[in-house]
Amino acid sequence: MANRHGSILATVGNTPVVRINRLAPETIDLYAKVEAFNPLSSVKDRLALGVIEAAERSGELQPGQTVVEATSGNTGIGLAMVCAAKGYPFVCVMAESFSVERRKIMRFLGARVVLTPAAEKGTGMINKARELAAEHGWFLTRQFENEANADMHTATTAVEILRDFDGERLDYWVTGYGTGGTLKGVGRVLREQRPDTQIVVCEPADAPLLASGVPQERREDGSPAASHPGFQPHPVQGWTPDFIPQLTADAIDAKYADQVIAVSGTDAIAAARDLAAREGIFAGISGGATLAGALQVCATAPAGSSVLCMLPDTGERYLSTPLFADIEAEMSAAELEISQSTPGYQPG
Repeated sequence: MANRHGSILATVGNTPVVRINRLAPETIDLYAKVEAFNPLSSVKDRLALGVIEAAERSGELQPGQTVVEATSGNTGIGLAMVCAAKGYPFVCVMAESFSVERRKIMRFLGARVVLTPAAEKGTGMINKARELAAEHGWFLTRQFENEANADMHTATTAVEILRDFDGERLDYWVTGYGTGGTLKGVGRVLREQRPDTQIVVCEPADAPLLASGVPQERREDGSPAASHPGFQPHPVQGWTPDFIPQLTADAIDAKYADQVIAVSGTDAIAAARDLAAREGIFAGISGGATLAGALQVCATAPAGSSVLCMLPDTGERYLSTPLFADIEAEMSAAELEISQSTPGYQPG
């Protein structure tokens, strides 16, 4: 079959489900949906395309209008791609604590990146994006409250999961919540069409906002009015901002989560490294965290269970983060020994 597309945007979605062979218990069928196969290497490509095309259809976004969003990086990268392909200027507002790779990728795609103080956390970058949109008449995508985010996952991610497990068991679906778009969009479809599938939501052990039971303080439009009191900084970029997004709260209120589990940053990083070294799958810290959560599920699931977890992005987004802290650029002693085992081609 021909594999030609009218633009890069036509390649969003249809990511593969891959079996986890060496890390999973022998009695469990563990799979991962590898979202790094999206064109800009993360699940947020879906969100970006969905919210922009919904705004075009509604007339909220006019030709040539600047798009602005507050994001830890992957949504911004996806929006930078979509805006480049469609001809919209894009401004990303991002807390300075997030990885520099993300800033550079967005700027390479033609976007502008405005940094906010790390101490102001996610709510600070959202407030800055709101200010900029109001001052300049820009279109604010509002990824954390925008129904088009969840709708895109209902139309694509959920459909793909149903297709790939058609006629087969799917006992558990494991995901982080991020914006809540994946959780709400897929969760409502699984509830309706695969009601026996248990939905497991992961969050950082350092910031158990859902487990706290404390509601989020909100503005009238659903955006956060303040940081959640249960938030503490954590290393899982893209997971759990310092507030509970409206889309996440919608999913929890609709009882789309059967279980909420905590994952430590240490386990997240270890699982991402194991995923690369033992399965050949290159995922970021959030992917490692979701896999670590899925392995918790596998540890107590009945024999023969089928578990699917989401891997949101690629490990290349994290080269300057603790994920790569122990990975050296120079040869190790063991590598030098290999090199010196033959006489030629020694480095200077």
